[in-house]
Amino acid sequence: MKVKKIPLRTCVVTKEKQEKKNLLRIVRTPEGKVIVDLTGKSNGRGAYITKDLSVLEKAKKTKVLDKHLETEVPSSIYEEIENIINND
Repeated sequence: MKVKKIPLRTCVVTKEKQEKKNLLRIVRTPEGKVIVDLTGKSNGRGAYITKDLSVLEKAKKTKVLDKHLETEVPSSIYEEIENIINND
C-alpha cells in the first residue's frame, strides 16, 4: 500500500514547517480583499499562520501578514482569526 504524502506548509511568523491542518491560510484575493480561507483552495496570494494566539499577537505586532500579502490586513481579519483559534 502506498503511503499518502502529508502536505507541509511554512508559517510566515515562526518559519516552522507544519502539516497544513495545523495552519490557517489568509488570502488576498485578485480583487484585493483579504479573507480567511478555511477550505485552503481560495484563489489568490496566500500566507499560512500557526493556529496559536501568541503567534497571532506576534503577527499583529510585526505586520508580517501585511508584508506577505502585499496589502494592509484589516483588524477584523485578526479578530476572525482569533475566534477561529479559540473555537478549535
